Amino acid sequence: MKSKAVYTTGEAAEICNLSQQTIIRCFDSGQLKGFRVPGSKFRRIPHDDLLRFMRANHIPLEGLEGDKTRVLVVDDDREIIELFVDALESDGRFEIATAQTGYDAGLATRQFHPNVIVLDYMLPDVNGTVVCRTIRQNPDLADIKIILISGVADPAEVDMLKTAGADEFIPKPFAIEAVIERILELLRA
Repeated sequence: MKSKAVYTTGEAAEICNLSQQTIIRCFDSGQLKGFRVPGSKFRRIPHDDLLRFMRANHIPLEGLEGDKTRVLVVDDDREIIELFVDALESDGRFEIATAQTGYDAGLATRQFHPNVIVLDYMLPDVNGTVVCRTIRQNPDLADIKIILISGVADPAEVDMLKTAGADEFIPKPFAIEAVIERILELLRA
């Protein structure tokens, strides 16, 4: 099932491989957060609440996340974005979203729920450190791997980026195949 923003109890049951009645009981007891549709008895479960419920109950996330690795590419250089989109789409194992600013990266992270963010250090509005810290401050986003890419960061900045939450730093210029391999290695770790 493709990732959505809000699920019905039937969809949540299918994703979790549970009965709809079990999902309803968990919702009614407060174990599974969500909301009721005004004026009806229908329950709705936001993606983040379903994800929290699944993690808390050790339910495999495959049903929620699909079979492709979701990669968010954040760079203000259109050519680099196109390089990643072309390489990742042709690979077949990835679903891709893009952003060109730190602000857009934040929105895309919340909506797209990436497994990995490939992040340029120098963005037009904020730098990669701010984006890393913002993501790491949200416990719902803790599983996201962040690969920072830059041609201008010195060793002290690389240490600062890793302290801010980057899992990996790759200097520009880079080989796209090496970045794809690193994405897969981080997810296996």
